[in-house]
Amino acid sequence: MATHVEQEAGPRIPLSRRRVFQAAVKLADANGIEALTMRRLAEELGAEAMSLYHHVANKEQVLDGVVEVVAGEINDAVDRVGAEVAKPADWKGVVRRRILAAREVMLRHKWAPSVFESRTNMNPEVLRYHDQLVGIMHAGGFTYDQIHHALHALGSRALGFSQEMFNPAPGDSQPVPDMAALAEQIPNLVRMLADVAHDDPDSTLGWCDDQTEFEFGIDLLLDGLDRLRPKRR
Repeated sequence: MATHVEQEAGPRIPLSRRRVFQAAVKLADANGIEALTMRRLAEELGAEAMSLYHHVANKEQVLDGVVEVVAGEINDAVDRVGAEVAKPADWKGVVRRRILAAREVMLRHKWAPSVFESRTNMNPEVLRYHDQLVGIMHAGGFTYDQIHHALHALGSRALGFSQEMFNPAPGDSQPVPDMAALAEQIPNLVRMLADVAHDDPDSTLGWCDDQTEFEFGIDLLLDGLDRLRPKRR
């Protein structure tokens, strides 16, 4: 017979790999990816740390799992956008909308880009995303050889984030260099930064990766790729 406490608490939800991964995403969203440890994850799930090892071998498998969860969200988001290319010239608009939909998911999980970049295995959800991208571009008239080059050119932008040239690690307390003192060593960078320097309230995923900069890069790449596309009469 169930006790009074057990009746109030309800049945215990059994652990599963999927539940572990979803809890890891929730923990990273709330506290940052640095807070994700097996012990903290067990606490989030209300379980003993050792019980996690029945479902995941180590933290690396957890990180693979959070990529699976986030990439799954991306696929759900882009599926709502659609993949139909009614005529070849439509490919660019379809790809652009899907990339920006993927970016919205990444913006909900701002820690995710660094985890995606750290993975070396091929995640099925990430492969499914790129498979659809290949299909859209092929329907747009690109050869598979051109699409292969295009995927390399797009890189992480295809998934909604860009890799920053300078991107201090979280908690990095290194002082900002005195640019005036470096003017003789790096004059062109100093002049450029002085010209474009601004506070960035719209900063999104990276150090200087705001939406405007991201869309500028995507449009530049898509316009350039479109010029390579064989035009059908």
